[in-house]
Amino acid sequence: MSQDGLWASEVDTSRPHPARIYDYLLGGKDHYEVDEKAGDALAAVAPEVRIGVRANRAFMRRAVRYVVGSGVRQILDIGTGLPTSPNVHETADEVAPDVRVAYVDNDPIVRSHADALLNGTGANSIVLADLRDPRGVVDHPDVRRVIDFDEPVALLLVAVVHFLTDAEEPEQIVATLRDALAPGSFLVLSHATGDFADRTDAQAVYRKATATLNLRSRAEIERLFDGFELVEPGLAQVPFWRPDTEPSARSGEIGFYGGVARKQG
Repeated sequence: MSQDGLWASEVDTSRPHPARIYDYLLGGKDHYEVDEKAGDALAAVAPEVRIGVRANRAFMRRAVRYVVGSGVRQILDIGTGLPTSPNVHETADEVAPDVRVAYVDNDPIVRSHADALLNGTGANSIVLADLRDPRGVVDHPDVRRVIDFDEPVALLLVAVVHFLTDAEEPEQIVATLRDALAPGSFLVLSHATGDFADRTDAQAVYRKATATLNLRSRAEIERLFDGFELVEPGLAQVPFWRPDTEPSARSGEIGFYGGVARKQG
């Protein structure tokens, strides 16, 4: 494997991985002791993190229902993480049964759980690739098997861009993906922020992981939507993006912004 762990051919259990930490915080079972320790350390310095990841997951489901309800029938989910039901394709199926999903992640353990993720359906795919190489994602044959880039696509970048450093040029990465999308496509994006509390100690936890946590301000996150038109209510803390239940009392503490935007013709 490479030194930074981005292109691992085997599961690396020596360092925490963001997808596995996320799984642990959600109450999943697909993680290792090193991920549990990192998750506990994260919760100790950012007590709202567990309600935050659940709120982010709920945002993803509402956003998927919105884009599928708007007519999109194909989804590219980059940084999908480990199987947590209901998954993107299960959520989409609640609205329309003919939606195709290409899941992309850089952790081989996600690929190893493909059967659980895809439930044996041939309409979807799981791809081992990395957001840091957006053209590699777009051109991957297993992505192309599922996604027709001549038709509108819903691009999901949910809780993944904050693992890109500024040096890796996240705005350019998102722009490369945007340029591959047809008019009428959507971007669904959520991103961690330090706008509501000092989360320097939380960032320190991820310095021991396979990817660092790079918190950004509302203005910096909004720039990731350049070339798209945000739908109402714009960029918001994830519990407040078109909630379908009353947000919990601690929702204002959650350090995740989320938004959905459409690419114009």
